[in-house]
Amino acid sequence: MNSLLRRELSERLSAYPHFFAEEQEAVPRFLELLQSADAYQRFNLPGHITGSAWIVDPARTQTLLVHHAKLNKWVQPGGHADGDENILAVALREAEEETGLNTLTVVPDFFDIDIHTIPARPDIGEHDHYDVRFLFEADAGQRIVVSEESHDVKWIALENLEEYTRERSVLRMRDKLSRLAQM
Repeated sequence: MNSLLRRELSERLSAYPHFFAEEQEAVPRFLELLQSADAYQRFNLPGHITGSAWIVDPARTQTLLVHHAKLNKWVQPGGHADGDENILAVALREAEEETGLNTLTVVPDFFDIDIHTIPARPDIGEHDHYDVRFLFEADAGQRIVVSEESHDVKWIALENLEEYTRERSVLRMRDKLSRLAQM
C-alpha cells in the first residue's frame, strides 16, 4: 500500500471542486473506500478504484469512446487499478491499451469522479467502480486500434454524443468540458 499516493488522492478528493451534485455525493464514499487496504484491487467488494480517460481532440469538439464488449455500451476508456495506486498511470495505461493511441497529453488533476454499478457476471457479483477520470487530449488523426475488450473505438462529435450514449456520467463530462470552456 503506497500511503503517499492514497493520502494524496484523499486530499485531492476532499478539495475537489464539485460542478455536479452527484460528484459531491460521491466524495464521502470514495474517502470511506480508501480506508480499505484492498481499495485498488478488483477483488475488493462491494467496490474498488478504477481509472478512466476522457479523451478529446485539441479543439475539444470530439471525444474518443469505446464500445465496451462486456457492458455493450459506449463509454470512455478505463479499467481496474489492479493494485496500482498511481491512478493517473492506470488511466493512461488503459487509454493506450483500449485505443492504440500512443501520444496523449494529460490535463493536470483529475477531471471527474463517478461511482457506477457493474452488473453481475458468472465470475463476479454485482459491484461498484469508484472511477477517477482524467482529461486527455489527442490528435484525432492518430491511428486507433480496437482491443479485444471492445466492439469498436470511435471519435464522436460532442454535439452528437446522445446518438451513442445516454449514460449520465459520460454526458456530464461533455457538459463539464463545455463549462470549463466558458470560464
